[in-house]
Amino acid sequence: MSFHSCCLQGVKWDATPQGREENQGNQKYYVIGSNPHVAIMVIHDLYGWTFNNIRLLADQYADEVGATVYVPDFFGGTVLPADLIDNPADWVKLDLPNFMARNAKDVRKPEMIAFSQFLRSQHRRVGAIGFCYGGWAVFQLGAKTTDGSPPLVDCISTAHPTFLTNEEISNVGVPVQICAPEVDPQFTAELKAYTLAEIPKLGVPFEYQYFPGLVHGFAVKGNREDAAEMKGLQRAMRAAVGWFREWLVAA
Repeated sequence: MSFHSCCLQGVKWDATPQGREENQGNQKYYVIGSNPHVAIMVIHDLYGWTFNNIRLLADQYADEVGATVYVPDFFGGTVLPADLIDNPADWVKLDLPNFMARNAKDVRKPEMIAFSQFLRSQHRRVGAIGFCYGGWAVFQLGAKTTDGSPPLVDCISTAHPTFLTNEEISNVGVPVQICAPEVDPQFTAELKAYTLAEIPKLGVPFEYQYFPGLVHGFAVKGNREDAAEMKGLQRAMRAAVGWFREWLVAA
């Protein structure tokens, strides 16, 4: 795995999340909302489950979708300091290869499956949305089953996914939404093209939204003081809210 500065750049949003922290066994998570029927799992980006922006997004989903929203820790208790976002000179000091080895797909996927199963035991409908690092994860959670069992989640959404593969794209088996910026070293032009060619063949509802002029990370770390980025992140928020209302609440 390799990272570009696009995974670290962005802006930290100023507001106070309104949810609470809880535990499921050894799994810590942030949660907001009280809907016993509908849940959304938010899978974080490189900054982890404590990042203010990701929790503010969870609050927004809880309010506008009317769901109970969870942000689990999928980095084993380690997070990158949020202040790094304001200090690009410090990015070269990070041992990201080691960090990502500890958080590789085969390491964290079992935790993600277990948390999805926990949500299934608590709620009738479950959705998942992943940003950057979380993008590959929602595709695996929404993968087709071969034994006739229900999928781990009922629908997925992602913005600027990282580490996504052709195989994961081809194996999705639930309604899928993608928000894709124009400039993205992780969700490349080749992956975009494969996605647009392949998913319509799979027989699942599919929504692809393209954001010209915007870059990787905009939906979770966009600059609210920049008119174009603000418009883009608001559009991505409305897209996700509408998607979950349709495939979780109305289903």
